[in-house]
Amino acid sequence: MNLGSKHIILGSNSPRRRELLKGLDIDFEVDTKNNFEESFSKDTPHSQVPRLMSEGKSHGFHRPLKENEILITADTMVILPPAGGKPGEILGKPKDREDACRMLRDLSGREHYVTTAVTLRDASREETFDVTTGVWFKVLTEEEIVYYVDTYNPYDKAGAYAIQEWIGHIGITRIEGSYFNVVGFPVQRVYEALLRFA
Repeated sequence: MNLGSKHIILGSNSPRRRELLKGLDIDFEVDTKNNFEESFSKDTPHSQVPRLMSEGKSHGFHRPLKENEILITADTMVILPPAGGKPGEILGKPKDREDACRMLRDLSGREHYVTTAVTLRDASREETFDVTTGVWFKVLTEEEIVYYVDTYNPYDKAGAYAIQEWIGHIGITRIEGSYFNVVGFPVQRVYEALLRFA
């Protein structure tokens, strides 16, 4: 991919995002120094939270951007829709083992949505977009949940799971939308956005 003299900065520690961005055959550096505090009001609609976080990470970057630089930031959230009289919920990264098991119990046998917002910014322009994918889990047994959590330690993953790991292989029955978005980075849309910035 030819971006001319543009220098790409990925403002994310996620190894999955790094790997997917490498798949676009572009050179980039990772710089995660940031002043942004990730918080949002409880009144914020769930669908808007990833966008707010992605934009916040972009504007919290630790220094001004140079003329030839493009900064990419992103935020992925697992959103459980209302069901059975229970309100909808954003499933972030689990606090501990019990929280991870609880999240997977909540996802078991249900549809949920994975939304990733991506912000691209250079010295004069900014663009944010989001991509949502529907994901369906089969009914997971307690044994399957405990095995996954204890074996894969999904404490750095929103919703306490990674689609590309064991739990995705045995548990996900269907997705609607971008698979790579569920991994954490909708690279096809990132590619299109980079072309607009080139």
